[in-house]
Amino acid sequence: MSQDNGYHHIPMWRDVSEQEWEDWHWQLRNRITSVDQLKGWFPLTPSEEEAARRTQGRLVMAIPPYWASLMDPQDPHCPIRRQCIPTMEEFELREHDLLDPCGEDGDMPVPGLVHRYPDRVLFLVTEQCAMYCRHCTRRRLVGTTSRGLMSSANYDATFAYLRAHPEVRDVLISGGDPLMLTERRLETILAGLRAIPSIEFIRIGSRTPVTMPQRVTPEFCGLLKRYAPIWMSIHFCHPKEVTPRLKQAMDRLADSGVPLGSQTVLLRGINDDPAVMKKLMHELLKVRVRPYYIYQCDPAQGISHFRTSVETGVNIIEALRGHTTGYAVPTYVIDGPGGGGKIPISPNYVVKYEHGVMTLRNYAGEPYTYYEPSEVQAPTPAAAANGNGHANGNGNGRGAPVVPIRTLDDLLKTPSSKR
Repeated sequence: MSQDNGYHHIPMWRDVSEQEWEDWHWQLRNRITSVDQLKGWFPLTPSEEEAARRTQGRLVMAIPPYWASLMDPQDPHCPIRRQCIPTMEEFELREHDLLDPCGEDGDMPVPGLVHRYPDRVLFLVTEQCAMYCRHCTRRRLVGTTSRGLMSSANYDATFAYLRAHPEVRDVLISGGDPLMLTERRLETILAGLRAIPSIEFIRIGSRTPVTMPQRVTPEFCGLLKRYAPIWMSIHFCHPKEVTPRLKQAMDRLADSGVPLGSQTVLLRGINDDPAVMKKLMHELLKVRVRPYYIYQCDPAQGISHFRTSVETGVNIIEALRGHTTGYAVPTYVIDGPGGGGKIPISPNYVVKYEHGVMTLRNYAGEPYTYYEPSEVQAPTPAAAANGNGHANGNGNGRGAPVVPIRTLDDLLKTPSSKR
């Protein structure tokens, strides 16, 4: 577990009391939003300074003091620093960058509600975040109030839509970050959802417990208990984020009966190393958070410098599966650009499959053979053509077709020597 660095050594907060530091409202009021605040503490790189001065409107720089205290002021490559201070690379647009990479706007039947999957929806309740991560996939809308996502009219329209669509049983509340709302506003949302009989499963997606754990108050946890069960998906990216203060927040949530899962974005130069990712997964389990997803970084405008190859993500899963507990192995997914939804990507452990015989490899690369019972083997193509499920038409020609299995090298077009 990473240690908190404390804050009294930082000039601008030297005289701040612990009571003030632990007040999440104080943390919000005192976020770092200017170059001058940072330069009064440590020198910025030319790229950081120019980008911070140019970043206006959407996705402004806003760094809670708690998160800033975890930064290494001497290291421009610090994983905490890189996630919150902009660089000029954000102003480089690449050929395949998209404004709305997940195609959310096209699947909004009412403002702020994304209905893509058959039985679940994404409910965007605010554009605000405690900190604006530089790799944000919703940078088209966060940090502004242009969408009016916090309006009661939008909430009412969402509740009406959900009442009219009883096939929806699962709601993910996101944003922005829902924890930027007051308990009163959050209760309006939770009560409205619980009043709809078809809604069985409610989740909250948030980064705030990591960037500003002071927000996880007894009052907030009490609210979640009143509307239990409420699940939380919390955004972690690096083991340095798992501090003793973070553990206090996770303990408070878990002790309140909130199941906790993580979602992690694969980021170049931050967590694209198998050892770093393994360390993060282990640290999460130690604070009662179950690793859930690793996301391939979306092709949003201005964040291509964070994107890795898909092979990098596959190799990370390969380094986890079998080498550590299965609880520490999340699902690696690519969000299909333009609205395809989450598509799981994993190493291929099937070497060959022919006539009911499957050759597999385990995590160590060792081959094993699995034989299917004859009565469950699939018919051959010839049998399917005869229409009776048997190759020779008399019930004696049972056999499975050869199913072409693409190897990992086929998928990635990469020689195995480079994996």
